[in-house]
Amino acid sequence: MEHHNSSGKRIYFGLFLIAIGGFWILERLDLIPDIWDDIFISWQMLLIGIGVFSLIGGNRTSGTILVVLGGFFLIPEIVTIPYELRRIGWPILIIALGVILLVTHRKKNEPVMHDRSNLGMDYFDDFVVFGGREVFINSLNFYGGKITTIFGGAEYDLRNAKLSSNGAVIDSVSVFGGCGFKVPPDWTVKNEVTAVFGGFSDKRGASPHQVSSDPSKTLIIKGFTAFGGVEIKHY
Repeated sequence: MEHHNSSGKRIYFGLFLIAIGGFWILERLDLIPDIWDDIFISWQMLLIGIGVFSLIGGNRTSGTILVVLGGFFLIPEIVTIPYELRRIGWPILIIALGVILLVTHRKKNEPVMHDRSNLGMDYFDDFVVFGGREVFINSLNFYGGKITTIFGGAEYDLRNAKLSSNGAVIDSVSVFGGCGFKVPPDWTVKNEVTAVFGGFSDKRGASPHQVSSDPSKTLIIKGFTAFGGVEIKHY
């Protein structure tokens, strides 16, 4: 299944490169009006493009947020927005992002939970705004969680946790914030985070206790970060 998904992404990326090349040829032949030239070659379209690829890759939350952000900042370049609407533009954007987070809350990777009172810290679901949060998890059957940070940060200590038999998936969304995860050195960490003016770093290589990763212990971190980052470490 993973090989199939990877092949599909290569096909879409190939089509994307063909489209870019074709547009470039039309631009060099002066067959595209200057106004559309400025629109297609812009940072707003870059956000939309990354968002579309995130949606194709299965990251609904990050993909939708990127498309909405790109479209929000691109609309004034295409049409003239009345002053009355421009005044409420930012509140509308904030409401739209809130709706996106609500609509995409339920993920296909989230296990079916009949009684959350007995789950302990096998799964977490946190939201941090203008603040910080540090969480220690010692679950013997950890299978993931969700964390959203806006103008804030969160750090999870998973060094004493044991992964479930199917591994774990963490969905991380950070806007002007960041998330840190302390994990055992033998875990295999797969990065599926979309970063815009941000980054993902795995600093376990600097640990003196570094050992070979175990493919049977896989932690997948997916989601979206803008003006922030996600950091993996052991210490």
